[in-house]
Amino acid sequence: MELHQKDLGTLFEQLGLPADAAGIDAFFATHSLEHDARLVDAPFWTPAQAAFLSQQMNEDAEWAPLVDELNARLHEA
Repeated sequence: MELHQKDLGTLFEQLGLPADAAGIDAFFATHSLEHDARLVDAPFWTPAQAAFLSQQMNEDAEWAPLVDELNARLHEA
C-alpha cells in the first residue's frame, strides 16, 4: 500500500525538475506545446524523461493521471 500521495510536485521530482511551487510555475511559464504537439515529442525533455512519460501513458501506469495533467497544462497556452 502506498502511503505517499502523488501530485504534480512529485511528478516533477520524478522527472528531475525543480518541484517546489516556484519551480513548477517557472516551468509552465517557459514551456508550452502547440495544440497538435505530442507531450513526449517536446524538445525540452531529455530522452529519459520522454521515455518515462511515454511509458506511463502507454501502460496507464500509476503516474498516468499526473502525466495527463502535465500534458493539459502544457497545452493551455
